[in-house]
Amino acid sequence: MGRLYIQNLAGEKIFKCKFCKVDSASHNDIISKDFRGRFGRAYLFRNVVNISLGPSEDRHLTSGLHTVNDIYCSSCQQIMGWRYEKAYEESEKYKEGLYILEKERMLKDGW
Repeated sequence: MGRLYIQNLAGEKIFKCKFCKVDSASHNDIISKDFRGRFGRAYLFRNVVNISLGPSEDRHLTSGLHTVNDIYCSSCQQIMGWRYEKAYEESEKYKEGLYILEKERMLKDGW
């Protein structure tokens, strides 16, 4: 296997993987802090880095049926949240292509 490419984010407020401390997302990419995940509070992001996608699966979430991919830290393979691939309800379509990162799985750096 080749070398692992890790992207470092610029800026002051960065979210990192709680387990290996690799950059995951910038505070500037938060769309909403009003989400729930498996482990409690979660944030909706427009962009994340250093993740790998799991397989697509249909999941019944609080807001209805969605096709999602779990997302894993590309460095330590811990689950971080999920990516919305498809929303079946029209009012939920804005989530398509966006990411949920669970607060419990992240550290704040530069705050």
